[in-house]
Amino acid sequence: MPKKQASSEMSKYFSDSAFRRLMLLIDTLLQYPGVGYLDKLDNTTEHHNALEEVRKYVLQVAEQRGVSIQCSVHTLHKDLAFLRSLGILGDQMYRWGYYLGTGAMSEMELTIALNALSSQSQYQRDPLVQEIYNKLSKRLKGLASKEQLFYPVRAQLNRSIVETNPVERAARMRGQRNLFDCLETVEVAILKGQKIELGRKLNPMLRREYGTFQVWPLQILHYDIAWYLIYQYCGDGHLAISRIDRLEDKCDVLDCEGRGLSAQKCNLKLAHELLENGWGLFLGNPEDQKQELLGQLELVDIRVRFFPRVMGFVAEGELRHPTQKLEPGPKDPATNKPAYIDYLIKLPLRSIREFNYWIYRFTGNVQVLTPDWLVQEHHEVARQQYERYSQQIPRQ
Repeated sequence: MPKKQASSEMSKYFSDSAFRRLMLLIDTLLQYPGVGYLDKLDNTTEHHNALEEVRKYVLQVAEQRGVSIQCSVHTLHKDLAFLRSLGILGDQMYRWGYYLGTGAMSEMELTIALNALSSQSQYQRDPLVQEIYNKLSKRLKGLASKEQLFYPVRAQLNRSIVETNPVERAARMRGQRNLFDCLETVEVAILKGQKIELGRKLNPMLRREYGTFQVWPLQILHYDIAWYLIYQYCGDGHLAISRIDRLEDKCDVLDCEGRGLSAQKCNLKLAHELLENGWGLFLGNPEDQKQELLGQLELVDIRVRFFPRVMGFVAEGELRHPTQKLEPGPKDPATNKPAYIDYLIKLPLRSIREFNYWIYRFTGNVQVLTPDWLVQEHHEVARQQYERYSQQIPRQ
């Protein structure tokens, strides 16, 4: 824009009414990123007047602020052009809604955030994140750097093994309803600290069915292959974790006011202390859990020996657990490398079962040395495995 013309355009906004309208427009773009496309359904072919929608939201924001203004679609068109000339709006097309720059992020930070959203949408199959990521993909289409912005430089390949999107599950006509069907209620309860009542479905691991139970939900957590809910029982304050798809499709709010975020944060911190101290997701029974949180629970000293084929992999995991120690064995003269490496760790008894699952991954290249009862347990498992392979199994 020529200098004189820019100066002339700027002078128009020195009047109170024009300046007030411009500030309200900026306020609207900050409050409602994507305005101009918010009310349009993606699957409709009806004509949609983007600027008429912007006008509607500007007047709504003006009412919220207690300001009375007059603005037409034509005036807003000029206002948006003026914001472009100042660089507040970019030069790209805003076909999928108007927004101000990258907001609180630089473009590099936005790229990293989009990478995380992409992984959570694609691999963890979070339905809410899928919806947000799809909206952002459309909204940012006009950026010159779009290709780099959406290239998945970083990803988290922890894949959910069950369908988490109720709409997709219904469309494919498979899978039973579960807590994912009312996850929004759970999320609100987390932020307000509301008591809720949930119901368990049949757990194939425990082979028994449970009824309803009352908890404060604390966090929705993705771990390895599935989504889980961290919660605290209302009766005794016991902290526990359950897989979301193994909970019924019901969530009854028992306390609308809630206990607030301060109590939620405090108890979530305790749950994560237990997760860090243990191995896996089982947080123990109520009595042992209380002692553990007070630092009064006796831990199990475990020594596991890993042999050359896998010991390099084990040694790489320097941060696998806060209590772990690695002790290399004597060097093999033929290779000048340790003949084995001992892995020492202190764990609460509640974590032994899940720790065993990890050890079983290295069958044939691992040996449990202490404690004696754990040695016997692994010896028995090895014996059963040997017997299975010794049997003649008819080929199909």
